[in-house]
Amino acid sequence: MQAVIVWWDLSQSEQTIASLRNFLRDEAVERFSRVPGLRLKVWISDEHTNRWGAVLLWESAEAATAPVPSRAAELIGYPPTHKHTFDVEATTEGAYDIARLARLGRAFTG
Repeated sequence: MQAVIVWWDLSQSEQTIASLRNFLRDEAVERFSRVPGLRLKVWISDEHTNRWGAVLLWESAEAATAPVPSRAAELIGYPPTHKHTFDVEATTEGAYDIARLARLGRAFTG
């Protein structure tokens, strides 16, 4: 398994965290739900530092290097400010009440 973390400093972009939330709701979440080898994608933001990004968990190194259907760089106007790939050493799931992770988060609640 591989984990990839990407983020953008949005200070040079016309996009905002709010506009990118619309992008998630309107197209990105659905598109990424069909990506082969992608186990989980979590979009993240930090309004205080004006950063936007994602954490992706892939089944294999091959899946992690395959092209992905992302329009974020096109909308933001430049590639991610940072991209890091890591080997996954172990995984687990904790005790939880919410069984389904799909379509949770600020893009869908506010």
